[in-house]
Amino acid sequence: MVIEERIYTIQPERMKEYLALYESEGLPIQSKVLRMLGYFKTEDELLNQVVHLWAYDSMEDRSRRRAELQVAPGWKDYVAKIKPFYTKQEGRIMAPLPWSPIR
Repeated sequence: MVIEERIYTIQPERMKEYLALYESEGLPIQSKVLRMLGYFKTEDELLNQVVHLWAYDSMEDRSRRRAELQVAPGWKDYVAKIKPFYTKQEGRIMAPLPWSPIR
């Protein structure tokens, strides 16, 4: 299994609007293509961030699903709407260790 972590820093005062737009437009599209492990909002000194975790069977599975997402109906329109909310984007690929509860 491969886990992808994505962290998006959202403009101050726009978190509520961002989350509403994601829930109404982004989530329905992604849910058809990707496997979400979790979607979180920070509550500590790193304010205005959302963190999401996605699961893939392999790097090939990730590449295939991400390519499928790029051509999914409505995805490009959604991305155009959501991009102005971001001040920073980060991501990393992780592999669980054998004793991890998520494998």
